[in-house]
Amino acid sequence: MADDLDRDKVAKAYARWAPIYDMVFGQVFERGRKAAIAAVEATGGGRILEVGVGTGISLPDYRRTNRLFGVDISEPMLRKAQERVVAQKLDNVEVLSVMDATKLAFPDGWFDVVVAQYVITAVPDPEGTLDEFARVVKPGGEIILVNHIGAESGPRKIFEAAFAPLARKLGWRPEFPWERLARWVEKAPGIRFIDRKPMPPLGHFSLIRFGRVAGAPSLQAAE
Repeated sequence: MADDLDRDKVAKAYARWAPIYDMVFGQVFERGRKAAIAAVEATGGGRILEVGVGTGISLPDYRRTNRLFGVDISEPMLRKAQERVVAQKLDNVEVLSVMDATKLAFPDGWFDVVVAQYVITAVPDPEGTLDEFARVVKPGGEIILVNHIGAESGPRKIFEAAFAPLARKLGWRPEFPWERLARWVEKAPGIRFIDRKPMPPLGHFSLIRFGRVAGAPSLQAAE
C-alpha cells in the first residue's frame, strides 16, 4: 500500500541531509541505533543487511565478526558511508549499494538479520518494503526495526497530523500508526511478531522485532 511519499523526492531530501545528517541526528537517534545493534548481536549476528544505512554511522558498532551489507536510496549518503568504511578500516563491510528497498538485489533467505533504523516511515511503500525484508531473511532469522510510531490519540496525534505535510517534504511521515505493522505481520506468510519495546525518553520510537519461522517457504513461493 503506497501513499504520498515519492521515491525521487525522498532521495532528493536525503541528498540534502547528507552533509549534516550525523551532526543533526547523530545524538537524537543514538539510543535507538545502539538498541537495534544490541538486538542484532543478541541473535548471534552473521550476515546482516542494514537497509537505509545512510552515512554508515552505525557500521563501526557491529562486531567485526559480522559481515555487513548496507543499502540506501541516497547516493550522497552512501558516499559518506564509504568514507567512514575507509577511514575506520571496516573490513567486515562487504557491500554498500544504492538500492530501492522494495527491489532488493539479493537472493531469497540470504541474510541472518535484516535491520532498518528509522526507515519504514521514510519509504513510499512500507508494506512492500517489509515484504522484501521477509523475502531476503533466512528461516529462523529476524527483522529488526527502530522507528517512530504515531500516537493513537491525544495532543501528539494532533501535532503529527498537522506536521505531516512539512515532514513529507523533509522525507518522512510522522503519523505512521502501529496498526499498519500489525496488519502486515498478520498477512505475511511465515512471519511472526516477536517484540515491541518503546524507547526512552518518551516512547516516541520503538524497537520492533519480527522473525521468519524456521522451515517457512519464501514469501514469493507462499504467494
